[in-house]
Amino acid sequence: MADLSTVVRFIIAEDPPARLDKALARDVPEAATLSRSRIARLLAEGAVRVDGVVATDAKSAVAEGAEIEITVPQAAESHIGAQEIPLSVVWEDHDLIVIDKPAGMVVHPAPGSPDGTLVNALIHHCGDDLSGVGGAKRPGIVHRIDKDTSGLLVVAKTDRAHQGLALQFEKHTAERHYLALCHGVPDPNDPRLRGVKGASFETGSVLKIQTMLGRHRTDRQRQAVSFDQGRHAVTRAKVVEAFAGAALVECRLETGRTHQIRVHMSHVGHALIGDPVYGGRRKLSEKTHGAAAVTLAAGFGRQALHAASLGFTHPATGERLRFDSPLPADMAELLAALRG
Repeated sequence: MADLSTVVRFIIAEDPPARLDKALARDVPEAATLSRSRIARLLAEGAVRVDGVVATDAKSAVAEGAEIEITVPQAAESHIGAQEIPLSVVWEDHDLIVIDKPAGMVVHPAPGSPDGTLVNALIHHCGDDLSGVGGAKRPGIVHRIDKDTSGLLVVAKTDRAHQGLALQFEKHTAERHYLALCHGVPDPNDPRLRGVKGASFETGSVLKIQTMLGRHRTDRQRQAVSFDQGRHAVTRAKVVEAFAGAALVECRLETGRTHQIRVHMSHVGHALIGDPVYGGRRKLSEKTHGAAAVTLAAGFGRQALHAASLGFTHPATGERLRFDSPLPADMAELLAALRG
């Protein structure tokens, strides 16, 4: 079988970093689209030569002017199968794709959801456009939204895009705004809410929820608020429209932890309508909302949460992009009933 590997050659520029891996990551041609983690793996596999000699020690020094050769094997086919599943594509180019995900679709295969996922659909949709993320022809998942949350997410098609997008989510420079329908109205004049640990109000009646989040001690499928262990999490919520006993809120993520909005809103006493895990047994009042809204809320089969807007800087062009998604039909219908 013919060797389909690609050899990337370049020279180490002046004043190189002290470590070989960092020098390679700095000076490798952008067209090679090799991320820092990919370079680290290629080093470990003996695919890097410095002045003709195989180098595997990422911490070793390298001199200015050193000649580098990196042998990059052809991207391997993903072990995840391609499936022809309809996708709502908002934007697509050589480097990335933005999808408006419907509620009910899992993002990545996992135990219990081995197929029928967004990744299966993307492998089929993108085909040979997937140049190889981490050495495999697969989409690069930068962030996720829950199975039963609808809305926007961006996926990388190249190593370069994956690295650039991941850095933006890590540095919190990517914008993510969600719309949610919750029980009660988060009111800065509510003395109960002001007494909730981790909750405070900022200018403009913005509710800030700052806690730590980690696995629930007894139910490993759930997340739980903590103040002494777990991962730092910050959510901001602002009322867009208030009703008697319910509200449409905009939630902004500063961090992106599993189930973060759902757990935080439940923590402050404003669980999302329909949330089967964190919503408790709260119900709307027919006297307050009317029969139509009560019936819709009681039968709402998921958390009323939608990833409504997404903004980031394109990792290849530097252009700032922003996308918006309207409320899906089920949430729009419930919102109309609350208004009625």
